[in-house]
Amino acid sequence: MPIVHIEPVPENTSRGELLQFVAATGGIDVELLSFIEIAGRIASIEVPASREARLLAALEAATFAGLPLRVWSSNPTGDRVDEHFRRLAELLELESKAEAIQILEEIRRSSPREAEKSGKSLTDLFVQEGYPGLGGRYILSLAKRGGKPLPWTRIGPGTPVVLSALTNNAAGDGFRGVVCERREFALSIAFNEPPEDESSSFRVDIAADEAARLRQRQALDRARNARGDRLAHLRAILLGQREPVFAGPAELNFFDAKLDESQRNAVAFALNSSDIAVIHGPPGTGKTTTLVELIRQAVRRGDKVLVCAPSNLAVDNVLERLLACGEEAVRLGHPARVLPQLREHTLDLILEDHADVRQARKLAKEAYALFRRAGKWTRAKPQPGARREQREEGRALLADARRMEAQALEQILDRSPILCATTTGLDADILGNRRFNLLVIDEACQTTEPGCWTAIARADQVVLAGDHCQLPPTVLSQEASRRGFGVSLLERLVDLYANQVTRRLDVQYRMQESIMAFSANEFYDGTLQAHESVAGHRLCDLPGIASSQLTEAPVEFVDTAGAGYEEEKEPDGESRFNSREAALVRRRVEALIAAGLSPSAIAIIAPYAAQVRHLREQIGVQGVEIDSVDGFQGREKEAVLVSFVRSNSEGEIGFLADVRRTNVALTRARRKLIVVGDSATLSAHPFYARLFGYFESSGSYHTVWEEDGGP
Repeated sequence: MPIVHIEPVPENTSRGELLQFVAATGGIDVELLSFIEIAGRIASIEVPASREARLLAALEAATFAGLPLRVWSSNPTGDRVDEHFRRLAELLELESKAEAIQILEEIRRSSPREAEKSGKSLTDLFVQEGYPGLGGRYILSLAKRGGKPLPWTRIGPGTPVVLSALTNNAAGDGFRGVVCERREFALSIAFNEPPEDESSSFRVDIAADEAARLRQRQALDRARNARGDRLAHLRAILLGQREPVFAGPAELNFFDAKLDESQRNAVAFALNSSDIAVIHGPPGTGKTTTLVELIRQAVRRGDKVLVCAPSNLAVDNVLERLLACGEEAVRLGHPARVLPQLREHTLDLILEDHADVRQARKLAKEAYALFRRAGKWTRAKPQPGARREQREEGRALLADARRMEAQALEQILDRSPILCATTTGLDADILGNRRFNLLVIDEACQTTEPGCWTAIARADQVVLAGDHCQLPPTVLSQEASRRGFGVSLLERLVDLYANQVTRRLDVQYRMQESIMAFSANEFYDGTLQAHESVAGHRLCDLPGIASSQLTEAPVEFVDTAGAGYEEEKEPDGESRFNSREAALVRRRVEALIAAGLSPSAIAIIAPYAAQVRHLREQIGVQGVEIDSVDGFQGREKEAVLVSFVRSNSEGEIGFLADVRRTNVALTRARRKLIVVGDSATLSAHPFYARLFGYFESSGSYHTVWEEDGGP
């Protein structure tokens, strides 16, 4: 028999209540219904095949506990579909467990100092103040004792964290919240309710996002069980069971007259897709500019557009560009996770400013006052039934308040042509049954496949944008990685359909052509071109920069082979660092600053966290940015220094073998790229042998022996 799925189901709903509701709504005898399960907020109920269509229609028009419902049905699917989604669900669970174990182990084994050094914790904090915040949240501001500034940390706006009392320097169970602001001396965290703890010292640790995992699991279940609807159609195409369809070319009047030919072709191609399209955006090729044009064209033809990305920053990047073009867009998600300048466009704050919601708040306040009054004992005996009447009046007021809030929510979402959210931030309680003509997922290569299905389930047409030649999704579970969890949906589609569904952008607006050349040939078939505005630019062309070999040459490789620049392993971990390489990088940074380059125009990238930490200790120049490869994805600086770290007699290069990471590191610089590494260790890998060959042929090769007469 078919299975009907209902979402959302309020917490603490009993099986009997749910079955009675379904039976009454669909006009079906409750004896004909078989309860299956409630998983999260989704209930699954087996129904007679003859009543399926009628029941679906009735439930779609109904509400449960004041909430609009999303309903769909499923039957057993083919083996291939079933196997694909069951595998993804299993790998998702492996990854979730690996993330939780890693966080817990780091908390348990780290002293406060080590925890802070890792960038994933802040310790010995005290509460400065607490106050009401955005969207009804409660904000705590925490600071270091003694007026000390906060150390470097990966904890920033939007980071899910756990706040716990410090007891013998150990983290407790704590309270879950989201960082809404990080300043030099204080960290502000938003909570749904005020934390109740009398402790004087606290610790903040990065936390796993369990809500995101649950939404992904539910999305996989729905995609696996889809039958006879648009999701089932898209699923067949995304699994290679049906060919994608493209309409004929249409005449377009482009909003942005500066788009190059490849950008225009990509926009037209995506708009003409009936099902799926991929926009491949190599480094610096204006992928965001292209997506903004695509979204604006879709809105012009009357589409409702959902814009997603795996990270809040990537979503905000597209949103900011859309708003600058005058488009109307609403940002879903916790306001604390949104850039401050964009928070007024979040659904929470727009709702707070709605007249109906303000009135609903007043009704709710009156309702709670009635509940308190009904619960009090007084000297005078109340009239019979008085307290019951007060409670009934309070419940009626609350029902009115919820109805007014729901109506305001619907009005806001209905009138906005563009909604923006992270791929895992699509809350069914908010979106209800809402569907979209077009779904655009930016940076689609940086999320695992389950992250995409949460959004695909709501779309008629899908456009994925990204670059599978750069960073893949981050996967912590070795078992999940071995079984292919790190292969993004975009990468799988490119392998499956190649140019049939893909258009590549081929003009880049970032790198001097010598910086671009190696990656262009190695990763992009030699088709990438430097725009004339950047092809010849150098550091010495900037105002106030002295002209010298350092500032005139766009690329420089310093080979440390044979000079004793041996790598080391951190005493308390597996990460690697190279202290002599770090000292060489420091000298190059000092030379760039002496030549007149601002420290804020300089970045240092290292593939190992230990080297990043070591460099931060060695280079105390305010403004110079030092981070991992992952931290610089999508970023750029005028001058970039790359430290490869690995130097050993065994020729071991670790995860430098994932050359996509190296591609990211080599393509962040605009005018000057300096690479430091040991060619003897790295060149056993064919990729690095070709890279060093390029450095030699372009006149960029130097050895450490040339610097001040030796190493």
